[in-house]
Amino acid sequence: MPPTPPTSSSVLQPLREPVFRMLWLAWLAGNMTMWMNDVSASWLMAQLTEGPMMVALVQACASLPLFLLGLPSGALADLLDRKRLYAFAQFWIAVVSTAMAVLVALGGMTAPWLLVLSLANGVGLAMRFPVFSAIVPTLVPRTQLPAALTLNALAINVSRIAGPLLAGVVIASLGMGAVFTLNAALSLLSCVLILNCRAPAHQPAVRRQGLMATMRGGLAFVAQSPPMRNVLLRAFLFFVHANGLLALLPLVAKGHQANATTYTMLLASMGAGAIASAIALPRVSDAGSRDRVVAVGIVLYALAVCAAALAPSLWLVAPALALSGGVWLCVVNTLTMSAQLVLPNGVRARGIAIYQMAIMGGSAAGAALWGQVASQTSVQAALIASAASSVAVQWLSRRVSVDAEALPEHDVATATAATTEAAEAG
Repeated sequence: MPPTPPTSSSVLQPLREPVFRMLWLAWLAGNMTMWMNDVSASWLMAQLTEGPMMVALVQACASLPLFLLGLPSGALADLLDRKRLYAFAQFWIAVVSTAMAVLVALGGMTAPWLLVLSLANGVGLAMRFPVFSAIVPTLVPRTQLPAALTLNALAINVSRIAGPLLAGVVIASLGMGAVFTLNAALSLLSCVLILNCRAPAHQPAVRRQGLMATMRGGLAFVAQSPPMRNVLLRAFLFFVHANGLLALLPLVAKGHQANATTYTMLLASMGAGAIASAIALPRVSDAGSRDRVVAVGIVLYALAVCAAALAPSLWLVAPALALSGGVWLCVVNTLTMSAQLVLPNGVRARGIAIYQMAIMGGSAAGAALWGQVASQTSVQAALIASAASSVAVQWLSRRVSVDAEALPEHDVATATAATTEAAEAG
């Protein structure tokens, strides 16, 4: 049986822990910068070029580093002081945001430079995600882990609303460069919060191993964990299809003669749907197994994508996006919970990093794939194709279960020992 999800009254329980609360606020600030950067960079590219492929490549460049650097980042998080690594990631993002602000202010921003800096920003995100995900389970009791993960997802989606709205206001009043300046300031604030929290000291179980050996150990654990492999496959397939909507959304908005403010409102609609979903998530989890939540979610997401593609006006696009945001959170939170349940602490950062690689690899591949389809056909056709394909793939992969229990202690010890053997073998 799946673990009992938190009741609605317990969802906020982890925030009573001071360390979790401070790191959660840092996570919220960091995600504000992520969404503000996404909306600003995508909209800026839509102004710099008319090509659907170039607009979609902004998403691909933002996702690619999280795929390529996910495992090294996870290995570093298992080897080094996690708090300092997390703070360094936020400092890196602040430096990249400052460079973007300077280029825009000087009038030197071009499409190639925007792609390069989107890649650099993705490097910071690649360092940030696995280390934070590895810290969280050490801050709360296991019984509060579902609530903590829901709060983390809620932070992402609160910032999905607040970030684009704030970006729209700043763009309209102060210009594009001011958004990147604000991103730098928020990233530095997040860095300060992280350095000032009293997170438990991380005692690496692999301190004597090198980076490459530690990476091999993480891969060995995943190779010997069928439940984790199932989660990785389902996550990759979901994001290959789901990211088409986010990558092509600026062009959907332009097709309805939207301006920057209206575009941010569309992104806010997705965030509003996700927040409503987070509130209802415990009841959704009660309604069936994690496999069922994922399967139903994929079908509903496909319907939302079709509705957004075919909607004759922005008034109908917005509710379709709200549905997509709500379903997105349900599916991703369910997959993340499944991953956390089968990862022991000694390999958690590496395991979550590999999970991140599956997500971001799927996101980058999906953005490039559906951007190319849109270039050869139309944005509408590409979105409908992504929706139809996602339902077909869901049916073909229906036997790949993510409803596994946490590993028994004996299996954890065996798997952890196997990672050490694999590392030493190198």
